[in-house]
Amino acid sequence: MADKKSIGIVGARGHTGAELIRMIAAHPALELGFVSSRELDGQRVADHIGEFHGELRYANLDPEGVAAQKADVVILALPNGKAAPYVEALDIVAPETILLDLSADYRFDERWYYGLPELTRERWRGEHKISNPGCYATAIQLSIAPVKDLLAAPPVCFGVSGYSGAGTTPSDRNDPEKLRDNLIPYSLTGHTHEKEASRHLGLPIEFLPHVAPHFRGLTVTTNMYLARVAKLDEIVQRYRHRFENEPLVTVQDDAPWVSKIAGRHHVEIGGFALSVDGKRLVVVATLDNLLKGAATQAMQNINRAIGVPELTGIPLED
Repeated sequence: MADKKSIGIVGARGHTGAELIRMIAAHPALELGFVSSRELDGQRVADHIGEFHGELRYANLDPEGVAAQKADVVILALPNGKAAPYVEALDIVAPETILLDLSADYRFDERWYYGLPELTRERWRGEHKISNPGCYATAIQLSIAPVKDLLAAPPVCFGVSGYSGAGTTPSDRNDPEKLRDNLIPYSLTGHTHEKEASRHLGLPIEFLPHVAPHFRGLTVTTNMYLARVAKLDEIVQRYRHRFENEPLVTVQDDAPWVSKIAGRHHVEIGGFALSVDGKRLVVVATLDNLLKGAATQAMQNINRAIGVPELTGIPLED
C-alpha cells in the first residue's frame, strides 16, 4: 500500500461519488483514505458500495477536517457553489494536493486546468487544480469539435438525460413517478453547460436540455449549419480521424442509443445526416453521465496528474 497515492472524496453520498469509490477500489495506484458525507456519517463504506472492502467509514468533515487528512488527491463532488471553502482550506494547509472539482465552480477559471482530455490534453501544464467538465458539455464539445471550422451559425443541441443527472436531492426532475411517460424540459436558455461548451469551444452554442424516465445515460442531437457545401464521407472521415487514437470515443455510422451506453465508460458519436444541399449537418452523441460524464473523466485527469497512464483503472471495452 505504501506506493499507492491516498485519495479522498467530499460529497460521497451522490451517484458520482459511488461510481468513484467503485473505480478507486479497483485502481492499482490509488487507496481511498477518506470519504466525507454528512448524511452517511459513521456508516461503513462497504455497506453501501459492494465493490469496496475494508472498515473505512464515512465521516462528516468540514473544510479544515478535509485539509487535515493530507491526502495526495481530493475530489470535490459537491453541488455548484459549495467548493470554495474546501479549496481555500487545502490551499493553506496542503497546497500540493491534487484537487479535482466535479462542479461548475471552476470551469470558467483560467487558473484551473479544464480537463476534457480528448480536446484539452495538450493544454495541461502540470496543474494541481483540475476542473472536471459537465456531462452534457462533454458530449456537446466532442460532437462539434471536428467540424468547428466549418460552422456558419451557432450549433443547436437538443439534450435528453436520465434522472440521475438531477442528483439525489428530491425534485421533480429526479422523481420517477413524475417522469413516468414524460419528458421534462428545463433551463432552456442559459444552462451552465451551454455557457461552458460555448466558452471552451470558443463559439456560441444553443442548448435545450430535458430529463427522461431512464436513470442514467444522456443523448445530445446537434444541428449544425455549414459555411460551405460538404459531403457526408468527408464529414464522417473528419470525426474518425479526430478520434482515431481515443479509446474512449467511438465513431459509428448509426445513431447511438442511450440504452446501450449505460454503465459504459466511453462516448458514442454517430447518426451523421447531411441535408440534400450539403450545408446542414446533424450528429448524435451518447454517454453515461455518471461515468464519461463525471467519474471516468475524473479518473483520466487524476491518472495523468499522479503520473500513471491515463486509462489506468478504467475498464476498456470491445
